[in-house]
Amino acid sequence: MRKIISLICFLLPILAFAAQPDTRPELRSDAPDRHVVVKGDTLWDISGKFFKDPWRWPYIWGMNKDSIKDPHWIYPGDVIILDRASGTLRIGQAGTGTGSSDGVIKLSPKVRVGHSDNDAIPSIPASAIAPFLSQPLVIEEGALKDAPTLIGAREGRVILSAHDTGFVEGLPSGKGNRWQIYRTGKTFVDPHTSEVLGVEAIYLGNAEATELADVSTIVITQSIQEIYKGDRLVVPSGEMTSNYLPRPPTGNISASVISIYGGVSQAGQNAVITLNKGKRDGLESGHVLALYHKGEAVKSDGKNFTLPDEHYGLIFVFRVFDKVAYALVMQTRLPVQLLDRAQTP
Repeated sequence: MRKIISLICFLLPILAFAAQPDTRPELRSDAPDRHVVVKGDTLWDISGKFFKDPWRWPYIWGMNKDSIKDPHWIYPGDVIILDRASGTLRIGQAGTGTGSSDGVIKLSPKVRVGHSDNDAIPSIPASAIAPFLSQPLVIEEGALKDAPTLIGAREGRVILSAHDTGFVEGLPSGKGNRWQIYRTGKTFVDPHTSEVLGVEAIYLGNAEATELADVSTIVITQSIQEIYKGDRLVVPSGEMTSNYLPRPPTGNISASVISIYGGVSQAGQNAVITLNKGKRDGLESGHVLALYHKGEAVKSDGKNFTLPDEHYGLIFVFRVFDKVAYALVMQTRLPVQLLDRAQTP
């Protein structure tokens, strides 16, 4: 009986997807019959070759939030085959999928000769978000105030870069010898309520402590921006997963674009943007939101009108803090602009 109950619990999420035929994405008119997976593909990209709503690939594969935690089941060389009769996908010769009577392909991890977990196809472009997964990015106001401080360098250097030696005040023992270097950036303020949402921490590079004392010695091991006296050191945060289950929020969320990473005013595909909503508002990593431009105000025959807001793209939320979230622009036909709206699709 215990085994039967466990089996039912395992199948319930799959059956829930299968019981929602109206939620399955619509086939593209130019969808191919098959696709050979190559290095660099993502689950989003593969689904986009067959369906108009690629972000809904979990429905296509019959997957659920738990089964995507370690989705090592599609590799370069696998053949993805479209079953036009059922509107589903399956993996061909080299695949791990098995068919079912309801037309949903159930997939499960399987030992693959010649493949490592790193070869598996990710949900979204891993390279686009990797730098953002191990960095704090957003901190509480004043959080860097008491952090260890870079106070100087050899030979009176003003600017430090990779391989340079620096000196730090307040570097504690017992926290390891690897550190990240940050500078306080812009303060995020909600454009509608004027609430302070947090402060952006600008990542500058990595350092290794070679000698701990009242004034400790460090060596810059990596720099992506110029490093100056007064910059702060922070213990690296743990590496986070880059595998996500794309899905809409359970409730109606409406957020505003409050920043575009890099300090620009417009962004295109694969850009990273910041939203004025976070965990407290119900946002989670993996949520997909639709982008909208505010409708323009026009005048006709002496009357004032506001045109409908224009839906022009999709974003994928990949890192969430309490009051703000970072998202990757996955699809857009117009430039993303500050104060554009992102809402439940």
